[in-house]
Amino acid sequence: MKVIMSGNEAIARGAYEGGARFASAYPGTPSTEILENMPQYGESVYSEWAPNEKVATEAAIGASIAGVRSFCAMKHVGLNVAADPIYTFAYTGVTGGFVIVVADDPGQHSSQNEQDNRNQAKSARLLMLEPSDSQEAHDYMKAAFELSEKMDMPVMMHVTTRICHSKSIVELGDRVEAEVPDYEPKIKKYVTAPANAKVLRATLEERVEKARAFANDCEFNRVEMHDTKIGVITSGVSYQYARETFGEGASYLKLGMTFPLPYDLIKDFASKVDNIYIVEEMDPYLEEHVKMLGIDCIGKDKIPRYDELNTDIVRKAFLGVEPETYKSDLETVVRPPALCAGCPHRGFFYALSKRKGIMITGDIGCYTLGMAPPLGAIHTCICMGAAPSQGHGASIALRNAGKDTKVVSVLGDSTFFHTGVPSLMGEVYNGGSNLTVVLDNRITGMTGHQQNPGTGYTLMGKEAPEVDIPALCKAIGVKDENIITVNPNKLDEVNAALDTLLPKDEPCVLITRWPCVLKKFSQQDIDEFPTLHKSQCAIDQDKCKNCKMCVKTGCPALISTKDRVVVDVTSCNGCTVCKQVCPFDAIEEVTR
Repeated sequence: MKVIMSGNEAIARGAYEGGARFASAYPGTPSTEILENMPQYGESVYSEWAPNEKVATEAAIGASIAGVRSFCAMKHVGLNVAADPIYTFAYTGVTGGFVIVVADDPGQHSSQNEQDNRNQAKSARLLMLEPSDSQEAHDYMKAAFELSEKMDMPVMMHVTTRICHSKSIVELGDRVEAEVPDYEPKIKKYVTAPANAKVLRATLEERVEKARAFANDCEFNRVEMHDTKIGVITSGVSYQYARETFGEGASYLKLGMTFPLPYDLIKDFASKVDNIYIVEEMDPYLEEHVKMLGIDCIGKDKIPRYDELNTDIVRKAFLGVEPETYKSDLETVVRPPALCAGCPHRGFFYALSKRKGIMITGDIGCYTLGMAPPLGAIHTCICMGAAPSQGHGASIALRNAGKDTKVVSVLGDSTFFHTGVPSLMGEVYNGGSNLTVVLDNRITGMTGHQQNPGTGYTLMGKEAPEVDIPALCKAIGVKDENIITVNPNKLDEVNAALDTLLPKDEPCVLITRWPCVLKKFSQQDIDEFPTLHKSQCAIDQDKCKNCKMCVKTGCPALISTKDRVVVDVTSCNGCTVCKQVCPFDAIEEVTR
């Protein structure tokens, strides 16, 4: 059967057909949909959301050691979090086939940096596969488990945003049921005490060279000979751009297995063409290896080292052909991203923005949009879970410098569970004084509403224990009187909490608890928050003085013209923040 699938859907299907029995991930664009597509395969593949990528990787490693085929998935920065276990697992090798799917984000469509994780595969010595479309994403993932077992090595499936989210035809197959051996301890293989690790380090290089010999004549690497004036060496989605650019006017070495690279195959291909072009996104990974082999080539002197490639960029770089563009006479309206109408974070950020003399350390999530005008209530954003740690360092530095600047650290509930808990723990342990704010919107918001340890449900829809955030903070060492939970839509509650906690010179936690306005509400949500979506706001134009105070909340449901402000009833969710800031009582709450 043939179907149209995105790369992420195809990877999930390939894992199912490849005999995977365990899957774990932390959601992150562009990899999120891989695990979201696993529950449809029922009990054949147990699937779960992990609190972070390190936990996801370690769980999948445990499943592999137990003898079953397993995989974990993450976006590119997630590999930084997972690097600790993955570098050591490369030493030990596998029992059940193991795959780590890593999705890079060239162009930073939804990321705080670019990162070419092909370098990580080389550094960690992971077998690496790079599909160029959805069919290959399916086929490579299916084959990766057997390859992992054959080579006794973890496999990195390296994809990028364009592969993850583009769709193409995929021919489906049947599931392969791999035998699960009886467990037996393998202490010298899996206990990486120095005496064992030194031996494993040496055997790792032997396995890499065995894999390199395999790469010279394997199904993942292929040569397409056409015109021999130009020879293109490429991999991943860049192959599609090269093929569209040169057509049959060039020959191609399409590399699907890119660590270890097939040196003999590369040299043989180069000997058959006049000029070598390297077409690849981001770092000169392939180019550096080709030049190391003593082969002259043209690559990053033509193609940028950053941002996402496309056919127009490749065509202009190598052929000097400018892309044809359509120029419209219509004025383009720039619409920067903003917190949604009715977002529970808006009330908190509005109240916080009115406080002077504070530094606000932020984190990774949709609430990072609190940085934007008119709120301007996020001052930093570095990586997951960094807000409390940064806030702690900043507060100590400012205090020791004799400054009275107060530091507020802001992060979401899923981010708090990810790496925010040890950050807060470090602050409390070391006598910090910043105020940590956990924006608990009852779901993992930015990546599309995945469950997390605080929502009460698992990826597979089963009820689960819910983390009690106030109790967790108290267990870490935050005093009970320094922990306050508020409804962020009620500005008086938020301001009262800030008045209480900001003056304190010791660790404090403010928890804002209200569901994401776009969430599919559970029965628990409906029971706890009975006023959800029950009302809207309306402006009495006779009372309105057009002072624009409501507009300063940044709510996109408020439409401001020169003469008046009106409420877009298709967007308003009745959070009433605008009503609370109106100085003329011109905004009313009305039943839907």
